[in-house]
Amino acid sequence: MRWSKALIPTLKETPADAVATSHILLLRAGMIRQLGAGAYTYLPLGFRVLHKVVTVIREEMDASGALELLMPALQPIELWKESGRYETLRELLMQLTVGGNQPMALGPTHEEVVTELVRALVRSYKQLPVTLYQIQTKFRDEPRPRFGVLRTREFLMKDAYSFDADLEQLNASYDAMYEAYCRIFDRCGLPYVVVEAESGPIGGDVSHEFMVPCTIGEDVVVQCPKCGYAANRERAEIGSRPAAAPRAASAPAFERVETPNRRTIQELCDFLKVHESATAKLLIYLADGKPVAALIRGDHEANEAKIRRAFGAQALVPADADTIQRATGAPMGFLGPVGIKIPLAIDPAVAALRSVVVGGNETDVHLKGVVPGRDFPLDRVLDLRDAVAGDPCPRCGTEMAVNQGIEVGHVFKLGTKYSKAMGATYLDEKGDEVPVIMGCYEIGVNRIVAAAIEAGHDEDGIIWPLPLAPYEVLLIPLQVQNA
Repeated sequence: MRWSKALIPTLKETPADAVATSHILLLRAGMIRQLGAGAYTYLPLGFRVLHKVVTVIREEMDASGALELLMPALQPIELWKESGRYETLRELLMQLTVGGNQPMALGPTHEEVVTELVRALVRSYKQLPVTLYQIQTKFRDEPRPRFGVLRTREFLMKDAYSFDADLEQLNASYDAMYEAYCRIFDRCGLPYVVVEAESGPIGGDVSHEFMVPCTIGEDVVVQCPKCGYAANRERAEIGSRPAAAPRAASAPAFERVETPNRRTIQELCDFLKVHESATAKLLIYLADGKPVAALIRGDHEANEAKIRRAFGAQALVPADADTIQRATGAPMGFLGPVGIKIPLAIDPAVAALRSVVVGGNETDVHLKGVVPGRDFPLDRVLDLRDAVAGDPCPRCGTEMAVNQGIEVGHVFKLGTKYSKAMGATYLDEKGDEVPVIMGCYEIGVNRIVAAAIEAGHDEDGIIWPLPLAPYEVLLIPLQVQNA
């Protein structure tokens, strides 16, 4: 390829809306061009990089024994309702009507479609195990596309799905994909970390994410520098903390305090001259449609994934103002655990306090000197908060570190979440009809490109890992008369 014949529209200036280093350098190097919010054209140089990533992925997936196919991007909404995910993910679906009256969506992922395929084609245990994969454009109605190709509305994904007869086969399929992912990211030259992860709306009980450390990353990774424990903050456990100090046998009764218009923890602490760690905030949620309460310390952040698990719920959403008023008798900002009748979970950091300041379940009122275990029950004490730097490791007790990262891959053990909901069954050796066991394995192809740049650049531009470089050699002739 001659440079004079190439289309490489480089930029001298950095676009004003470009923040991420990868976004800036891809634009300035003439590799991508934005068409609209969250939609990019990969120009010839950028497409060569993308193609090289796809080649690595395809080679390793084929080597693992997975079978490539291509499924439709158009998906009937009926399949999403059948799986039970429509209400959860409807806001991210790009929906349209075809043929005058058939509601469809452009696929953000393909669990429903591939489950429908397998229930029609797989009937016997002799056809299992099987792993199917595709490399396809996905669509998600992201409310805030940002950071260039890291979060877009249209993106290239490798998604694979394993179908197994039992847990032993599932574990083997999962391990094969896990190892294939390690080979893929090794070959792409990425400095990745494998972390325990929350499965989220995809579902399942076990999952791991492959993260590339990066300050622009939207995910937070909690790591132990000693034993190697690593988890996404949504999943990160917190090790044992010092036991609570013994409470005085005759602690005085709590005090009702007027706190006019002090709705936030900061406003309350400034007014009462106390530290945030001496307060607790009550949060009201709907767990599978029923109101529940979670109590965490004022200086901590709630972890909704942990709260959902604490109540054994499939879905958890913040309660609306009317639900909160009915459950506590008070508006937001003045909620507390004393006297409430709905299920209550308490974080251990609150349970360990000798006394605490909480909302009084009355407008403009808080309670001082509330004693956990005396003034409200400690029947459900569970980890409900985000881990922070300095928290003890759940395995060895060492203080953990917290860093940001870019998720480039995710593997899930789905179990029978989709097969039971959609009737994907097979006949086992005894002739019994049982649900197939599934796994799901995703790689963000565009994210590999961006992550490679975030991890490899200097003041002069991109430093590509050799396997991803658009061209391995650039020849510059010193004399061009006869070139």
